[in-house]
Amino acid sequence: MSSGIQIKPKTVVQKSKTSSPLPCSPEPPIKPQPKPSDKLNPKTIDPFGGHSRPPSAFAAIYAKGGIPCRLVHGSVKHRLQWECLPEAVPFDPLLVTLAEGLRETKHPYTFVSKEGFKELLMVEGAAEKAIPLLPRLVPVLKAALAHSDDEVFGRGLDALVQLSAVVGPSLNDHLKHLLTNLSRRLMDKKFREKITVALQKLEQYGGKATVAIIKSKIPTYCSISS
Repeated sequence: MSSGIQIKPKTVVQKSKTSSPLPCSPEPPIKPQPKPSDKLNPKTIDPFGGHSRPPSAFAAIYAKGGIPCRLVHGSVKHRLQWECLPEAVPFDPLLVTLAEGLRETKHPYTFVSKEGFKELLMVEGAAEKAIPLLPRLVPVLKAALAHSDDEVFGRGLDALVQLSAVVGPSLNDHLKHLLTNLSRRLMDKKFREKITVALQKLEQYGGKATVAIIKSKIPTYCSISS
């Protein structure tokens, strides 16, 4: 009987050893990876509207309907659909918000901010609406021009030229704050021509006084009138 007593606990121990790995044997469930089509559905006007954690302030405003336009996917190219005529949309704060969106790196925010900024500046009377916003627009554009992402910089540069075409010489008082980043990017061959053309546009829209401002930051600039 004593031997039976000794065998019994051994049997229990052996069973516990063989049974202990069982709870750990199943592989942890693998979450399915999202497909690219889940993020960009050509048939969906607002593909990111359902995100509960928007990645940026601009995305949050867009998701809440704070941007009165939406991206419409076309078979050839995309376009914006405005909830009302752009002429009736207040520039303050929408133009500044769209300028902030130029720093976005995800779709559809990149397109909405770039195209929205351009289309808003094309409305009648845009100059008188945009000029009072220059003190707020310039720091935002400066941040886009200082961004490490090449596409963000390109959008910022395009927006700067578009703004200059609308406000003209009114931009000159703020121009020096933007030229430092352009001077740095001039060292990059892939942007040299694009920046040069942009500087020529700034001179064209800003007048003769613009040349001295540009040369104060970029001495190598050659005026279009020389």
